[in-house]
Amino acid sequence: MRCWWLAALPFLLTGATLSKKDVRKAGVRSPEEETGPSNRLVQDRGLVVTDPKAKDIVKEQKSYCAAKVKERHFSGEVLGYVTPWNSHGYDIAKTFGEKFTLISPVWLQIQRKGVQLYHVTGQHDIDQGWMKKVRMESKAVQFVPRVLFDAWTYRDYESVFSSEDEIEELAEALVQMAKAEELDGFVLEVWSQLGGQKRKELAHMIRHLSEALHEAKLKAVLVIPPAISPGTNQPGMFGKQDFDQLAQVVDGFSLMTYDYSNAPRPGPNSPIPWIEACVQLLDPEANWRSKILLGLNFYGMDYGTLGGSADPIVGQSRTSLVFMNAASCSKSGLSMDSLVELSLHSNYIQ
Repeated sequence: MRCWWLAALPFLLTGATLSKKDVRKAGVRSPEEETGPSNRLVQDRGLVVTDPKAKDIVKEQKSYCAAKVKERHFSGEVLGYVTPWNSHGYDIAKTFGEKFTLISPVWLQIQRKGVQLYHVTGQHDIDQGWMKKVRMESKAVQFVPRVLFDAWTYRDYESVFSSEDEIEELAEALVQMAKAEELDGFVLEVWSQLGGQKRKELAHMIRHLSEALHEAKLKAVLVIPPAISPGTNQPGMFGKQDFDQLAQVVDGFSLMTYDYSNAPRPGPNSPIPWIEACVQLLDPEANWRSKILLGLNFYGMDYGTLGGSADPIVGQSRTSLVFMNAASCSKSGLSMDSLVELSLHSNYIQ
């Protein structure tokens, strides 16, 4: 038996997996799914509620208000990742691009190949046609691909930390890549690579990289781990001192306030008290809150009740789970909406 934690929804679902044939046998009818845009807001359709109905989830999950796709309700920076494991993000960016200021496709890696020699890989994933389409619809959006410091050894980091020339060559490799591919900057994923070690040296390197990118009129966003380690009250690998050193030089911090739970310790993906504590620890006086890009996951997790497995749930798999559980409930005599209401009062149901 398995339990599912759907972080984007206020309830959780569980049950044996059923085939479409099983569903038909159970006598459960699939609600008619709305596949196109609506001319009504979700509020007007009664969908923003604390007791969502299973039929509404299945019916309305793909329907959005066409009149509002270009309207923003938040004045700050909004960064959206497009990941290889959910390619639907490419379509989301084309449809809702005006709601973002920064879009970060997970495309690139940078490797150190020798003394003052750096190579950016992943160019084959860069989709110029897609970027052009998004820019046509969303004039202000900027593309800042995530670049992972890939296959670096501890010795590689030591070599860079001890040489300004190495840092300059590293920065130049990034600047040249941005110019060649008409990018607007980068999201740098490097801080967690050393497991919390060499933080002062990392901050020094990131400061120089940010300055070089800014000189080339490019953005620099830094991915940072949560300030409080998930499941503990212990400080994480990035704290207030690190934040204070870099707040003035980077354009934003992509704060990883998700994946709080794991397979051995299943539970919520992003508990709100933990999120708030992470932000408050980094910037207690709210001097630089506008630079903290709060990580909001749009996926849930499917945990095995005996531990050892944790698989992501995205929109379509969530809808399938709702529908399959409706069949299970029909067999047991319990309505699906009753299960939803029950699980609103539980962390998860096994």
